[in-house]
Amino acid sequence: MSRTFPKAGVDYPGSYGGVLAWFPDDEACRDYLDWLRWPNGFRCPLCGSATGWRLVDGRWSCRGCARRVSATAGTIFHRTRTPLTIWFAAAWSMTSDKQGVSALGLKRVLEIGSTQTAWAMLHRYRSAMVRPGRDRLTGTVEADETFLGGPEPGVPGRGALGKTLVEVAIEQRGRGFGRCRMQVIGDASSSTLRAFLLAHVEPGSVVLTDGFSSYPSACGEDYIHRATPISGSGKQAHELLPGVHRVAALAKRWLEATHQGAVKPALLQPYLDEFCFRFNRRHSRARGMLFYRLLEQAVQASPLTYRSLVAEPGSGRREMPMPPLDKRVHCESLAGPTLDRPWRRGIDQG
Repeated sequence: MSRTFPKAGVDYPGSYGGVLAWFPDDEACRDYLDWLRWPNGFRCPLCGSATGWRLVDGRWSCRGCARRVSATAGTIFHRTRTPLTIWFAAAWSMTSDKQGVSALGLKRVLEIGSTQTAWAMLHRYRSAMVRPGRDRLTGTVEADETFLGGPEPGVPGRGALGKTLVEVAIEQRGRGFGRCRMQVIGDASSSTLRAFLLAHVEPGSVVLTDGFSSYPSACGEDYIHRATPISGSGKQAHELLPGVHRVAALAKRWLEATHQGAVKPALLQPYLDEFCFRFNRRHSRARGMLFYRLLEQAVQASPLTYRSLVAEPGSGRREMPMPPLDKRVHCESLAGPTLDRPWRRGIDQG
């Protein structure tokens, strides 16, 4: 079964009240993840067998390898001790508001036992926001670099200290803009910028840049490069490349407002992925669609340990302290009037 065009009220809830009604307990949440993970029927992730049967506890027993497989096994929910109802509430909070939610805010709203647990939940969701094999940007694409981070004394410009260099690309769509991509880069050399373009922009596209000397070599023969140096143009940088400057400004404002500018350079990329995930779906009329897409990608993403999330490569330090050994998840009941699993109706009726 294919769900190319999912519908509100059938494939996903249309409001937070719908979330409470659809998913009153972990069993309903687990069944929804099962439905998302295997839309065409169960397939064992270990041996690939498409034959199995349901067990009383909701897991599958694979006929091929006799393994018992849960819908959450091998996903970001792997071996979680946090109730799935809390995971689903966090996913809705993360996608329903254009400003997202911080770990501290999520902890307060859902009364989660520790900030570390809330932070790890959000970070695992961020790891699922980049879909493998996603389409690259096409058409006319603006590209430029920007810096994220607080001001520190030192060399200005592309060599500034205390800031993180980020490459931004966005499609031009008539008088508006299309999708965007943001990536932390180590430097602004031709090889680095070329790697970014090849990863995020379809060859043959028109790439608009300023007069920075690295771009001609970065574009090479794969792209139609159109450069407009700021000097002599009579225009400001934001006038030459309005799209990338708007995206950069929105990202900076979001990091300052929602996360109080506390995102460390080593962990900036997942936050940029979250920003792009919501920005690229800003025209969606149904906020539940973002909730649906996030969970759909979450059951295809690999599990991550807390230690792998908090480690800052090369620093010998950790971004977040380890959670307390006696951590517990405390929250009020999310139970409400239940619906008879609308996502299963099409299968049952068929």
